[in-house]
Amino acid sequence: MHGPAESYMVRMLVLHGPNLNLLGTRERSLYGPTSLKAVNDAIARLAEQIGIQVEIRQSNSEGDLVTWIQEARVGFDGIIINPAGYTHTSVAIRDAIAAAGLPTVEVHLTNIYQREPFRHRSYIAGVALGQIAGFGPTGYLLAMRGLLDHLKSTRTARRTPRRSGGKA
Repeated sequence: MHGPAESYMVRMLVLHGPNLNLLGTRERSLYGPTSLKAVNDAIARLAEQIGIQVEIRQSNSEGDLVTWIQEARVGFDGIIINPAGYTHTSVAIRDAIAAAGLPTVEVHLTNIYQREPFRHRSYIAGVALGQIAGFGPTGYLLAMRGLLDHLKSTRTARRTPRRSGGKA
């Protein structure tokens, strides 16, 4: 529990799904030349600039992603996830996000709605705060700023007493 004298730092969990470990070498015409390490370095730099903590993980395993989402309920304020191919197939990841109850932003490097029809369906979108697609690695940074703004506004709303229309 944080008292009034303690400062509280927002903590975000950033999850990269399958095949994102191959960024920079995989289908460069779609995903560009930027490596996952470079993406993670940019995320870490922005986190430092805006005064938040991030933990970044990547897995090709659906089970790892589900476990990490469940564990995020304790110690994290929000999640940014690029579920990659699991976007279109994983009810388990969708259910884990719903169960975690944390604001979650879904990120895609490409615009999934301009790609093959099977990619137009996201199981994650229905339980996510928002979705950012088509901006390449910058999408993660946009997600961080958007999630931080959301967290600040909801925290302020919880601390601000509601005023009634009448006079006391």
